[in-house]
Amino acid sequence: MSGNPARGEFDPIPSTRSPARVSIAAVLPPVTEAAALAVPVQVGAEPPADLGLDAAGLAVTGFTGRAGQTAVLPGPDGRALVAIGVGEPERVDMTLVRDVAADFARAVPQHRSLAVELPATDLAISAADFAQAVVEGVLLARWRFFVGKDDGEQTLTDLVIVAPDAVSEDVAAGVARGRAVARAAAISRDLSNCPATTLTAARMGEVAEELASEAGLVVEAFGEQELIEMGCGGILGVNLGSVDEPRLVRLAYLPSAPTGHLGLVGKGIMYDSGGISLKPSDESHAQMKNDMTGAAAILGAMTALQALGCTTAVTAYLCCTDNMPSGSAMKLGDVLTMRNGTTVEVLNTDAEGRLVMADGLCLAVEDGVDAVVDIATLTGACLRTLGVELAGVMGNAPVLVDQLRTAGAISDEPVWELPLHRPYRSQLSSTIADMTNMGGPNAGSITAALFLEEFVGEVPWAHVDIASTAQQPAPRTWRNKGASGFGAKLLIELAMRFEAPGSTAPSSPPRAAT
Repeated sequence: MSGNPARGEFDPIPSTRSPARVSIAAVLPPVTEAAALAVPVQVGAEPPADLGLDAAGLAVTGFTGRAGQTAVLPGPDGRALVAIGVGEPERVDMTLVRDVAADFARAVPQHRSLAVELPATDLAISAADFAQAVVEGVLLARWRFFVGKDDGEQTLTDLVIVAPDAVSEDVAAGVARGRAVARAAAISRDLSNCPATTLTAARMGEVAEELASEAGLVVEAFGEQELIEMGCGGILGVNLGSVDEPRLVRLAYLPSAPTGHLGLVGKGIMYDSGGISLKPSDESHAQMKNDMTGAAAILGAMTALQALGCTTAVTAYLCCTDNMPSGSAMKLGDVLTMRNGTTVEVLNTDAEGRLVMADGLCLAVEDGVDAVVDIATLTGACLRTLGVELAGVMGNAPVLVDQLRTAGAISDEPVWELPLHRPYRSQLSSTIADMTNMGGPNAGSITAALFLEEFVGEVPWAHVDIASTAQQPAPRTWRNKGASGFGAKLLIELAMRFEAPGSTAPSSPPRAAT
């Protein structure tokens, strides 16, 4: 590391630099290449011969094959044998497999090389889906963001999927998908966990440009002077208190024959002090480096689209700045002019995410997208409502909300619809401007969404509030403790399955970045 050590000048995406090798083998490799083996076991079925135990012998350990069970046994060659319960075969889905694969990875934390056998019998999902879920579960369970001295914790170096030759082609496709999805989620996690002094708005733009070439993306990063010329008063207003310049990062994924055009807008508050409306100095304040999780999730998702063969054109805007108190900071009572000319009276400088995203939403609409989705760590009210396992979703197009719910179920990043109750719009009325940035003391998630709706016009739109899911209190299956990077997997599934609401015809071609 060079430069000022107080600036924390280290790699903001360290976990992606030396990824674990993932391979497929027709037979189990030697113990030196796979120190632990996961063997799926169904309820009521005779355990595979690998385990060296019959059903009665395995039952002595308390293991019955129930979904989510694990039992670690010593193998004759010194390998750790891990029975993983998958339950009844007709109930096996990708969520279950992802979870049990993660449980396996956590059950043998001392081992750096792992192998997983594909079941020999038919399940309710394909071999490709099984392999994809295994790769996601293992790689994400073993993900780690660490930038200090080596503390001796074992990292994953190799994952082998043991599959018969007859299904290896399908398995290879599933493995490739799993690697792309897991890497996207890891990028989102890395960025969300990176300290704000290291990951400034400008650095976020640099990371996007670094990742763009290998992901088939075109990137533009707009600085302060360009944002002034563009009339992006929301981003500029929030940035007034900072010594670091803002960035509006535009990413474009353009497949050769797009079947639709999806817009994404992400909140990228690199650190949220609350501004003049300063947050209390408690644990939640220390977590505010992850107030850019929405932008991180979009960037992570965008890196996977080309590898997955996505046919949807996607244009994304990452609205990046920190929100700091200073002599030049945005003040209560200030009036900002958004990209579309809407004036906003600032009643609370800690309601800043909606201000930066307003500009991004305007620009996405100008791009002529078929639909736009924004994603943001927006309101504590959503956390109070849904806890840490569900994100909130609201929108003006039920078809789009349904697509997000389906994507959430498949990716296991679930969303729950909250009512977009428009009578609450009156709480955003101002006597001196078009609207305020803050509603009343109640229904904060809804009034925040109603604010954002003002900037999409008639375009189908949905808002995903991830304040509830962006920080996890403890490890759980493939989820990590700390900033979770929630949303990357969700947005990948949405883009892969996207259908333009209310239209079956392809949209007009999206413009390329200049």
